[in-house]
Amino acid sequence: MRLSLALITADLGMLLSSAKLQRPFPCPVPELCNAEQKAHIMVQRTIQRVTSAPLHPGFLGKGHLAAAVLDGTDFRNTDPFIALMDDRLNLPGGEPAGGPHPHAGFETATFVVQGGGAHQPAGSYELMTAGKGIVHTEEITDPTNVRFLQLWLGLPPAQRWAEPRWQKILVGDVPTHRADGVEVRVYSGSSNGLTSPIQNHTPFTLLDIHLEQGASTALEVPASYNGFLLMIDGDMDAGGTELHTDQAGWLSKPSGEGDSTITLTAATDARVVLYAGQPHGVPIVSHGPFIGDTQADILRLYQEFRQGKMPHLNELPPERKKLYGVKTA
Repeated sequence: MRLSLALITADLGMLLSSAKLQRPFPCPVPELCNAEQKAHIMVQRTIQRVTSAPLHPGFLGKGHLAAAVLDGTDFRNTDPFIALMDDRLNLPGGEPAGGPHPHAGFETATFVVQGGGAHQPAGSYELMTAGKGIVHTEEITDPTNVRFLQLWLGLPPAQRWAEPRWQKILVGDVPTHRADGVEVRVYSGSSNGLTSPIQNHTPFTLLDIHLEQGASTALEVPASYNGFLLMIDGDMDAGGTELHTDQAGWLSKPSGEGDSTITLTAATDARVVLYAGQPHGVPIVSHGPFIGDTQADILRLYQEFRQGKMPHLNELPPERKKLYGVKTA
């Protein structure tokens, strides 16, 4: 006897949507699943390792503490993330601190966690694509009390030498979901139905999650992404592992494609940042402010910088600088 596929799928759809089911029913056809059933069949991520980075004096001197959450020495396992610094500044102002310097071959993703001022308000996020080379200035002259996270994000080899560009979004323009004691801000990529306007060369998700004590949430992350959670404050359970303030928990790496989730439950009021991105799967060469595919790339970049061939961020044309939430004529 031959059965109609349409009849089979129709009957399956009726079964899956039945209100009489007491728990999520295994769903062999994902297109017919409801949200609860999809969550049931998603790969459940856990935490495979926990790391801590001690604070040490930063290069700006007194009033600057920094922690190397990622120190750039293990790209094979942290791909597409090269380095991540947790900078905490409490500077009195006066003599300029910092100055102009070049970058090339990657992107810097800067998230202001706390404090800040007119130029770096709390909750703001900047993505600077260094690409084929750019010079920018980080100079502080005013009294400053700020904590920010600066990530070096790898570029896909095909976009390694992309045209430089700059994007910024303020906290009031970040897509945000609030429910049941949980607030999720989507600064980059997509999660749980929200999408950031930030344009990425590397598929990359950056979430800022606030949970009230006892609250729980399941974050959706593509199964192919590598990623980690960085605890800003508080204590929580992440996929069955306890995480505490200033610890980083690396997500387990499932095989295959599709979607995955990591479940968070707050033991106290807690705040955590999720970084997750698509690995490139190719080695890089790193030296100073430059990333390349070969040592010859690094030598060329130093030569181009010395010859003044890298534009300053301030010199980029308007079409390559975007502040989201601000309407332009």
